[in-house]
This record gives sequence, structure tokens and C-alpha cells, in this order.
Amino acid sequence: MTRIAVFNQKGGVGKTSTVLNLAAAIYRQGQRSLIIDMDPQGHLTEVHPNPPVAASQSLFGFYQENKPLASLAIDWEGMGKLICSHKELIKVDSIFGRGPAILNRLKHGLEAWDKTADTGNTLIDCCPYLGVLSLSAIFATDFVIIPIASDYLSLQGAQKVEHTLKALEPVLKKRIERRYLMTCYDRRRGMTFEVHEQALANFGNDVLQTVISENVAVAESPQHKQNVFQYSANSTGARDYQALLDELLESGLLPLQRKTQAAQAADINS
Repeated sequence: MTRIAVFNQKGGVGKTSTVLNLAAAIYRQGQRSLIIDMDPQGHLTEVHPNPPVAASQSLFGFYQENKPLASLAIDWEGMGKLICSHKELIKVDSIFGRGPAILNRLKHGLEAWDKTADTGNTLIDCCPYLGVLSLSAIFATDFVIIPIASDYLSLQGAQKVEHTLKALEPVLKKRIERRYLMTCYDRRRGMTFEVHEQALANFGNDVLQTVISENVAVAESPQHKQNVFQYSANSTGARDYQALLDELLESGLLPLQRKTQAAQAADINS
């Protein structure tokens, strides 16, 4: 069971789209995921057709009332299970501070989840700032995906994440695996290629070969409470997120049994 945090210290870089559509690609491969919305803005939660409204039934209930994650997870068709966000999550830093107990609580909660779970991998949509929530996600996960939205500000945010991960490695006594993902990739803009080249210079082989193109289907699908495969399975966005999953599978970062070509074709045509 692999745990993946998606994080950048800048918003609007495709974090939520990446969690949503990577989880959907995994589901099409035959495995349900646990998806956790750790961003108090709750954009991922808003995509679910019927999220709970009470703070106690969100991830805040895990922190404030020590509710087990299993009691908070709701079914999500075509995805797996979701633990929703709530605006009250913004209070976690001020309520609990940044001690080891709070920073490791999510890790321990996921260890308890894994003992009884009927899902495979866990994907976490982090908030776009460095605090208890994003640090907890990093402490709990096996690797981090850092989206870079093909502009200089999101590249700077990624560089801050790199500094953070390097600073945490002596504490965790291991190298934190990470991969940088180019998103909002528009081949008509010279800046896209400049930022991509700079990312390669800064992060080397940690930059994924897959790029997520600027795509209408990716942008529009959340409005319809759908992932990109449900909204437009033949779109460039759907192909890009399938390519992302394929690359993670081939790299060994995300162990997962592949479907047969016939089964994949049946999904696409359904």
C-alpha cells in the first residue's frame, strides 16, 4: 500500500487535479484508493457528489475528536473512498502546535487504516503552505509528487519544497522520494519550455517524463463532479494522466497489477 502526497508551496499548480485523476486512473486499473483532502479550501471535497457538511465528519474530526480514519471515509464512485476536508482544518496549527505527536498522528492513523482497509494506495491533496497538515502528509507518505504549473512562481514553490524535504531527511533518517510533475503544459508558450528546462536543471532525474497538458477536459470535469476519465475518456487530459500512472508503475514507485489490454479497452469504451 503506497502513500502519495501531492504538494507545492504555491496554489493553482494542479495538486487537486493530479490527486483526482491519478486516483481515477488507478481505479481503472482495478484498485480503489483512499483519497484524503488535507487542504482547508476543500476543492477536492467539492468534487464529490455528496460530501458531509459537519466538521466532525471530516478530517478535522480525526484531529479534534480522535475519530479513526475508517469512521470518516465515504464511498466515491469510480475512485475509492474519500476523507473530506473542512474549513475548520485551518485551526489545526494553532490548536495542536507542531510537536512530534501531532506531526505523526496521520502516519499512525493510516497504519491503523491499513490493517482493515479494502482500498490499496493512499493519495493526499496537501494544502499549499508549510504547516502541520502538509508536514504530517510528508511524514506519513512513501513519496511526494510536486506539480509545477509551467510558470516561474510555481517553480519557486517547488524549489521551496525541495529545501523542505532536504531539511526533513535528517529528522526522518531517510531520503524522501519525490517526483516533479510539469502541469498546465502549453507548448505554444516559450515560458513552458524555459520552466521545464530549469526544472530539469534543478531536479534532474526526479522530474517525471510525463507532462500534463493544458486541457479543457481537466479544467471542466470537476464542475460536473467527475474525474477526467468520466468526463472525456478520449481527451488529452485523460491520456496524460494515464501516462502518469504508467510511468509511476514502470518506475516501481507505485506497485500495482496491470489490467489486460482488453480490460483497459472495455473501460475506455464504457
